[in-house]
Amino acid sequence: MIKKKTTIKDIANVLNISPAAVSKALHNDSRISEKTKKAVRQVAKNLNYQPNHLASALRSGKSNLVGVIVPRTNSNFFSSVIQNIEEVLNKEGYNIIITQSNESYKKECDSIDTLLYTQVDGIIASMANETVDLSHYEKVKAKGIPLILFDRGENDLNVDYIGIDDYNSSHIIVEHLVSQGCKRIAHIGGYKHTRIYNNRIRGYIDALKKYNLPLDDELLLEGNLTIKDGKAKMLQLLNLKNRPDAVYVAGDYAALGALRVLKEKNIKIPQEIALVGFSNEPFTSMVTPTISSIEQHSEEIGKQAAYVFLEHAKKDTVSQTLSKRILDVELIVRDSSDRNKK
Repeated sequence: MIKKKTTIKDIANVLNISPAAVSKALHNDSRISEKTKKAVRQVAKNLNYQPNHLASALRSGKSNLVGVIVPRTNSNFFSSVIQNIEEVLNKEGYNIIITQSNESYKKECDSIDTLLYTQVDGIIASMANETVDLSHYEKVKAKGIPLILFDRGENDLNVDYIGIDDYNSSHIIVEHLVSQGCKRIAHIGGYKHTRIYNNRIRGYIDALKKYNLPLDDELLLEGNLTIKDGKAKMLQLLNLKNRPDAVYVAGDYAALGALRVLKEKNIKIPQEIALVGFSNEPFTSMVTPTISSIEQHSEEIGKQAAYVFLEHAKKDTVSQTLSKRILDVELIVRDSSDRNKK
């Protein structure tokens, strides 16, 4: 037997008043007496009444919901961004709906459709690795819904963006490795069709040129930056006739996989091969040796993404002036790349 959902009409029938009066009472309308409001709230509680937020959003044009799409939630970077988005938006009366793409283009498209159906007031997203076709994001723009991208976003969309200087991050890493005496630096990067990884690759290439270091195709590898991928790519580099003496990895999980391979092969870190990751995940300071990594300031990225949405919400329109907020990064030097440590 299917349980019928309680409606405003059910509450009205119990109290013998109109559904309109029940609705006003639930919305604390000043035209309804306190006695009636109290009675309505009690009956609503007894009948386990749950407001239909979708219907309310359709009537008012505002749901006070913001969709947040991330590639995965098991990353400290993304979970920190989510936490800070929520903290800022909750204070302004908004709740968030979190979805994760698991790096799947199809899941990302499905998430967009679900959030649009739910009548969210805005979408804050970081793209999946698989995403190349941007038509699902164009759909959001066409509906006039604020769309803010963070970390992974594409310039072609022409929307608000919050992130870091990925190009300069690579310069900082290569400069550090050069200062440690490294002369043959490899890069395990993300897929270059994703803007942030393309910028990191460009920064890596230009930094090698700046320091007159060899740029060999065999030293530049692309992947999905998982632990498994980091292991596979590190093995590929170790099988080279002329091995690298340093590896810059564009993600900490892949850097962890690379570290495990180096330890299994009894390669001295950083004396034989230095290692640097990216994102400053908590485990980078807990493993042995600790992993040098780029701090992306996820807390500030989350806050800034929320602030940009609120700016649109206050204007009740999508501003023609787009916000591009690029944050500086910091290299946290640890044991995996510090050859000068005594």
